[in-house]
Amino acid sequence: MNDQKHPFFRPLWRRIALVAFCAAWSIFEFATGSAFWGTLAGGMAALGAYQFLIAYKPGDDAATDKE
Repeated sequence: MNDQKHPFFRPLWRRIALVAFCAAWSIFEFATGSAFWGTLAGGMAALGAYQFLIAYKPGDDAATDKE
């Protein structure tokens, strides 16, 4: 999660898909009775939602492209 400026994460759909996958995995783990793994996956979904959807600054990518 330290390399959130990687070019892979530029498209919004990839960032949304990553967060949605972690959230879906968390729901799956809770549904199968694995509260520990569900909590871990839910935490990753929450952290990913913050870093990739809320705090993500697309303007920062333009500066790294010119270097």
